[in-house]
Amino acid sequence: MYDAIIIGAGMSGLAAGIRAAYFDQRVCVLERHYTIGGLNSFYRLGGRDYDVGLHAVTNFTPRGTRRGPLARSLRQLRLSWDELDLAPQKKSRIAFPDQSLCFSNDPELLAAELAAAFPDQVDGYRQLIEQLPDFDDLTEQHYGQSARQQLAQFIDNPLLQEMLLCPLMWYGNARQHDMDYAQFVIMFRSIYMEGFARPYEGVRLILRKLVRRFRELGGELMLRSGVKRIQLDNDRAVGVELDDGRQLSAKSILSSAGFVETMKLCGRQPEKSQPAGQLSFIETISILDRKPTELGHDETIVFYNDSNSFHWCQPSDQLCDPRTGVICTPNNYDYRPELGDLPDGVMRVTCLADPERWCQLEESEYRQAKKEWFDNSNAAAVQFVPDYRQHIIASDMFTPRTIIHYTGHKNGAVYGAPNKHLDGRTEFEQLYLCGTDQGFVGIIGAILSGITMVNKHVLASG
Repeated sequence: MYDAIIIGAGMSGLAAGIRAAYFDQRVCVLERHYTIGGLNSFYRLGGRDYDVGLHAVTNFTPRGTRRGPLARSLRQLRLSWDELDLAPQKKSRIAFPDQSLCFSNDPELLAAELAAAFPDQVDGYRQLIEQLPDFDDLTEQHYGQSARQQLAQFIDNPLLQEMLLCPLMWYGNARQHDMDYAQFVIMFRSIYMEGFARPYEGVRLILRKLVRRFRELGGELMLRSGVKRIQLDNDRAVGVELDDGRQLSAKSILSSAGFVETMKLCGRQPEKSQPAGQLSFIETISILDRKPTELGHDETIVFYNDSNSFHWCQPSDQLCDPRTGVICTPNNYDYRPELGDLPDGVMRVTCLADPERWCQLEESEYRQAKKEWFDNSNAAAVQFVPDYRQHIIASDMFTPRTIIHYTGHKNGAVYGAPNKHLDGRTEFEQLYLCGTDQGFVGIIGAILSGITMVNKHVLASG
């Protein structure tokens, strides 16, 4: 009998396991695949290391900061700031045809850029900033409010509205077209008021730190141990049956698999009011024969949109929509001098994709589509950054099919379902959600989700 079984060895699942294990709980983390990470993982191909998912750790604050999600997560997991070896971004940009805005981990840069480009919007922007620190982003009613409508109360310039929304939706919005205002506030603070960072070794450093700490505390990590079903005793979750027939019992079960996916494991079909997410991506990873700075590109992340209206929805008539995207350059973080730059130049391009179309392709069609959309997405990117295509020496690409395979998320929905379950409860006693469908997104958000749900449901009840 375990005190807690946790489904999924991603950031939220591992953090949940660590937090519970600190309090002498017998904890098991189950992972269907041979590797950890879920939405944020890593692999090796052709002698090179590749990251999946991680563009940036959001919510970055400098060493010694006592407040904020990053500081709270480190305290709860009893990790030091130095253990994550986070290097801050240099500078990022929101790029639209008629205007660009640069921002960094210093909020004053964005404020100055905005004042220069939109001087008549400065007062409204200041008013928006002033009300953010005290905003309760865990209030259910705030998740029913439109971010576009709320933002319009402070910013009345349509182009600036679209530009401010673009990075926030790209890095944490499961809802098409609009955004829950509470999620807007979470992402605004994490990106514009705190900022981006990245470990030199990428996501693998964070995951290895989490796994090592979990095992040091006596936690059990079972890879290649997928959950076939969650066992119920009336309306109470009592254990799991694994794909290989093994049965494990537990006092509590936390699932990071997603709400729809978790209900399926319980043999239940979610109501129509609880739909699965629809937003998925392709991402191309290009290895270059030189560093991006040698091509004149010194920005960390570019959020681009090819018109003055930001379109955030699943493609309606093709496999991908390259009209908007994210161009991430892992080289352009401020790594410690003794580390220097990364061994290779890297450019990563992410575009919205239609998961159903990608999943319907025959294998030969799928391979051809990957080639075509590798070219298409990079062609879209070089409208906003120096053309690096002739310098590509190696590459890889993932699609919604890849995401579905390695995460089990219906539709390859990276940010989960649009309706979140903030308290983590389900209709079954002792079965709780953590991760994207609980409501916290991003690396730090996922970690904090696992911690918070354990504190609230496992430790409190224990």
